[in-house]
Amino acid sequence: MENIKKRKVYVVGHKNPDTDSICSAIAYAALKQQIAAEDENNYFPMRAGMLNEETQYVLKRFGVEEPKILANVHLRVQDVDVNRMPGISSHTSIKDAWAMMKERNVYTLAVTNEEELEGVITTSDIATSYMDVYDSRILAAARTQYQNIANTLDGEIVNGNPHAYFVKGKVTVAASSPEMMETYIEKDDLVVLGNRYESQLCAVELDASCLVICQGAQVSKTILKLAQERDIVIITTPHDTFTVSRLINQSIPVRHFMEKDGLTIFNTTDYVENIKDVMAKKRARDFAVIDKEGKFYGFISSRRLMDARNRRVIMVDHNEKTQAVDGIEEAEILEIIDHHRLGSLETVGPVYFRNQPVGCTATIIYDMYKENGVAPDKTIAGLLCSAIISDTLLFRSPTCTWLDRAAAEELAKIAEIDMEELAQDMFQAGSNLKGKTAEEICFQDFKDFTVSDVKFGVGQVNSMNAEELQEIKESVLPYLGQLANSKRLDMVFFMLTNIVDEVTELLCYGKGAKEQVLEAFDLPADTEDILLEGVVSRKKQLIPTFVISLQQ
Repeated sequence: MENIKKRKVYVVGHKNPDTDSICSAIAYAALKQQIAAEDENNYFPMRAGMLNEETQYVLKRFGVEEPKILANVHLRVQDVDVNRMPGISSHTSIKDAWAMMKERNVYTLAVTNEEELEGVITTSDIATSYMDVYDSRILAAARTQYQNIANTLDGEIVNGNPHAYFVKGKVTVAASSPEMMETYIEKDDLVVLGNRYESQLCAVELDASCLVICQGAQVSKTILKLAQERDIVIITTPHDTFTVSRLINQSIPVRHFMEKDGLTIFNTTDYVENIKDVMAKKRARDFAVIDKEGKFYGFISSRRLMDARNRRVIMVDHNEKTQAVDGIEEAEILEIIDHHRLGSLETVGPVYFRNQPVGCTATIIYDMYKENGVAPDKTIAGLLCSAIISDTLLFRSPTCTWLDRAAAEELAKIAEIDMEELAQDMFQAGSNLKGKTAEEICFQDFKDFTVSDVKFGVGQVNSMNAEELQEIKESVLPYLGQLANSKRLDMVFFMLTNIVDEVTELLCYGKGAKEQVLEAFDLPADTEDILLEGVVSRKKQLIPTFVISLQQ
């Protein structure tokens, strides 16, 4: 299993996460990582939105970092099997580039400077350099380094600066008498010749910039001295003149032939769905990819897109598409762990689905710890206990079952905490909404639903302070219309729940919203402020009653 590249699995709760969704995600990811050490996955707790004050308090109290945010699960370029490889220098010779392509079994190389992309060189570009170039001055035009020439010819520089560049003149072969050489060799030319002293001397006297002496011939002391005096580079090579003539253009640096203008470049954060059309319109085998810092990352091809695998997700504390992270329809959902009513989510394939009628997902997670013979540590126990306290309002909610209470008591012992004290601190932290905008308050705990073609949303704030709830009401009530329009909802409801008095004031917005609530809860038609005595749970009391009314 060591050789298997493990895939990421994101364990995530619903949008506008509460304490249960966050703590359950953290605890379940830890359990999966522990019991699935030998499988192909790595498990990461994530969040699908901003944390509320209560959850922040819980994480801080138990010394746990906030999970990273998962904005969406749309497939990105970074999720695809990008062909990772280092770039090459623009000074690299065509010959060396070709050798690298064969070694790596690729058709494209990136040309980089300190990891920043300068261009790309392809097999087609190399073919062009070899087959379509007849210009004897191209080595100079390309500013070819003498060291490149020597390396390409398997030669040795016996005189001159290897780091200097051939920048003037043409390449010529001295295959004739000195008299004839004088007619076509010009100043600064690179001259390919054999072991004839007279020809070498003639090339020197004609002010050639470089002599390439073939077949491993020795250079005389006289020629070497004259070359030193005139700053002429001398390269010796074991190859004959024919082979040298054939190879020498391969010493040209890749920058001369590389593609650098009009490149189609993708970012690791680009969505795969968005780049498919772009790739289809371009005649290219490979496309360069850069990372967030603008550094070269690798190459992606259409074939690799075909082999791309969707992101893997485990959903906790929800099973509604409207509450899930964006792009959930594209994801590979592995598991769903929840305690809510069944929603409208559809999956491509079968999944492990665990749904129990308890007051909190954390209760289910704790059962799964025990079923797998894993004892949660003090931190995990503290998080799970906090989640149960939050979701059951310290066992006051009608959603609370004996299983929740029993789990919380066991977890409290492991975590060595006083539940009454913890609940007081959590609820105080959660009800402290000073300085928050109406939008922030509304979306702190807000969920969307669709029933009988009616789209509605329900937000909730719990507080132990009646005066604070009145202040929240004055802030939130004018904003409900804007909220409905922004999310395209037919109706919006907001629960102001007094934990101490166990009563909820329900705010309504939308055509027929108030009337529907009055009918659902059998309240008088002339009711102004909707006070729901004993109603503290959105999941078990408000939503079921309202849904039944809508379906009638």
